[in-house]
Amino acid sequence: MSISEPGTRTSESESSLPRTSTAPIFVVGCQRSGTTMLRLILDSHSRISCGPETRFLEDMERIVGSDWKRLSQYGFSQEEWLSRIAGFFGGIQSDYAAGRGKERWADKSPRYAMKLDFILRLFPDAQIVHVIRDGRDVAVSHRKRFGYWSCVKSSVKWPRYIAQARAGGVALPAHQYHELRYEDLVTDQEATLRSLMDFLGEPWEPGMLDFESHSHDVPARYHAQATSRRAGEGTDAAVYSSRVGTYRKELDPFMRLLFQLTARRTLRELGYQ
Repeated sequence: MSISEPGTRTSESESSLPRTSTAPIFVVGCQRSGTTMLRLILDSHSRISCGPETRFLEDMERIVGSDWKRLSQYGFSQEEWLSRIAGFFGGIQSDYAAGRGKERWADKSPRYAMKLDFILRLFPDAQIVHVIRDGRDVAVSHRKRFGYWSCVKSSVKWPRYIAQARAGGVALPAHQYHELRYEDLVTDQEATLRSLMDFLGEPWEPGMLDFESHSHDVPARYHAQATSRRAGEGTDAAVYSSRVGTYRKELDPFMRLLFQLTARRTLRELGYQ
């Protein structure tokens, strides 16, 4: 895989990528926003491989960032370290994709929303897909998955993730940053995914809608959890919209007030009433 030189960006004048691009794809967003579902959808495309979450680059950012004083003693420039990291990580992802008969790789790591500057130093041509969901529904999902304290912390974490990712995205040309609403994905899946494929410069494939029939590398617990969630919603569909607006019934008064205090501005900016 060829790696663009760190520090260079695609020209602002380029309005779109050619079809069958090889640019890496990064799916980011606050946890519990639907990034895993989108990961599996992308992984169902005949050309795109989106493997398990790694968080690898988050650790690398610290090494060439706050720990740079130590590394600098080796005598290599920071650009050299960045190039080596990009070559290693991109090579692993490319080999993984090729082993599955695919030509392009994607990485789903929600926490990279906070590290877009570093991601783009490594992969200047990367395309960023930012998944956004109503923060109050995100809070409900945090409580169900991780407990009440995680729900409380999400009231601060959600607007911070949104602000950080959007700040990085606004500096990019249109063909490198795309916002995808969870609510659109679950209520109008085909139209939303067609728009995403246009952004990525990839052909639309109807098989993406049937992503659960494809083989994916997921933790053993994933299928049990997915089955349990569908049973709780009274559906056997892989994608369902019943979790949109769940905060109206499932978010307690304290959390509603907390979100108003911490995230009211972000909710308003995104059009969530």
